[in-house]
Amino acid sequence: MAKIEWLGHASFRITNGVTVYIDPWKLSGDTPKADLILVSHSHGDHLSPEDIEKVRAAETAILCAKDCVEKIGGEVTGVGPAETHEVAGVTVRTTPAYNTDKEFHPRENDWLGFVVTVGGETIYYAGDTDVTPVMAELGQVDVALLPVGGTYTMDAKEAAQAADTIKPGRCIPYHWGDIVGTREDAEQFEKLCACPTKIQ
Repeated sequence: MAKIEWLGHASFRITNGVTVYIDPWKLSGDTPKADLILVSHSHGDHLSPEDIEKVRAAETAILCAKDCVEKIGGEVTGVGPAETHEVAGVTVRTTPAYNTDKEFHPRENDWLGFVVTVGGETIYYAGDTDVTPVMAELGQVDVALLPVGGTYTMDAKEAAQAADTIKPGRCIPYHWGDIVGTREDAEQFEKLCACPTKIQ
């Protein structure tokens, strides 16, 4: 089973024979080098070139939304929604991540969520998104990482609705504890969510 570590806000590290970072930001403490870095979109709390450099090595692969490529620099692959890539022994499917009733994350920006399959386990990182139709089409998801902070993304109640649609084995809430969202939001999600939920 993959070790999934919430690193604060919307940042995660997934370890299972390889090390994958998603939207590394405000990294502190032990920061092992990445085999793969995924960047969902270009907002500063998700795209941090400084934090990417902390975990980037010569052989690190980076997949990111297309508007992040120049800001990251170096050997980077810009991708759009609905693509599949095999990188560093990891299968990454990209999904659209966007707001349906707000203007912060327009669908036309082609910003991303990720379905990451590593070691036979499938982990869905929703990105900065509201509930969208693609969530009903993901297939088997072992772990769903869902934003719960509201304002810029779905809130706790909407995230619980998303979990009901996705039907993952378990959930981990994010997008709380910094900028927007509180532990109370995460706890409300835990209360409302039908699947096992772990607040990190």
